[in-house]
Amino acid sequence: MILFLTSHMGGNRFPPQDPQPKPVLQENRFTENLKKFWPERAKVLLIASDPCEHTILSSIADDFSKTLPMAGLPVEYVLPLDDRNEAAAENLSQYDVIIHAGGHVPTQNAFFQKIRLKEKYEGWHGIVIGISAGTMNCASTVYAHPELDGEAVDPDYQRFIPGLGLCEHQILPHFQYIRTLTLDGMRAIDEIAASDSRGRCFLCLNDGAYALQKDGKTTVYGEAYLLKDGVLTQICRDNESTLL
Repeated sequence: MILFLTSHMGGNRFPPQDPQPKPVLQENRFTENLKKFWPERAKVLLIASDPCEHTILSSIADDFSKTLPMAGLPVEYVLPLDDRNEAAAENLSQYDVIIHAGGHVPTQNAFFQKIRLKEKYEGWHGIVIGISAGTMNCASTVYAHPELDGEAVDPDYQRFIPGLGLCEHQILPHFQYIRTLTLDGMRAIDEIAASDSRGRCFLCLNDGAYALQKDGKTTVYGEAYLLKDGVLTQICRDNESTLL
C-alpha cells in the first residue's frame, strides 16, 4: 500500500461555492510523485467524511473525474461512497485508488467503523490518498484535535480514538491556519495541541505539504513541523523533503 497523507490535494471546489474546481496540487512534487504509482486508468473510490452530505461528496467526485485526468492522472471512474451505497466498500480489490475526503474527524471515523474499513484494507494493495480528516483517520490512534465550538471544553469529547492503522503518524493538517485559531478561549496549538502532545509526537503539515509512505518509510515534502512534548520543531521547508 502507498499512502499520500495530505492537508489538501486540490482538484475540487473549495469552498463548494467556487465556480470552478482548483487544479490538483502541484507544489512539492505532489502530482509528480503520484504519477509514479498511478495506474493507466484508475478506478477511484472517494469515501465521505460525513456520509449524509450526499450533494457535496457527489460534487467532489465529479470534480475529481475532470481534474485528475487534466493533471495527467487518468481515471476510469470516481465513485463516491456514503450512506447511500455502503456495500461499495465490501470488496476493495476492484479499486486502484481510495481517497478519504476531508471534514470532521470523529464523524468520518464513525463512518469508517460502521463500514468496517480497517478490516477491508487488510491485504489490499493500492494507493490511499488522505485529505485533512481523511489523513488523520489513517493513524492507528487518531488525534482528533478539537475543532468545533465546545469540543475543547467537553469532558466527554474523545481526543484520541482508534483509526485505520495504515500509519503511526498522528497528523495535524492545515497547520498554518490552525496555529492562528482560538477555540473555546484557548489557542488551538499553543494551549490545546501542545498540552495534548505531552508524551506524544504530532506531525504538523501546512497546506501544500504531505507525507508519502511506501515500504515502511515515510518522506515528508513541503513545510512541516513536529510537535512533541509541547515543543514545536520545523523539520522541512517548501520545495524540500526529509525522511522521518
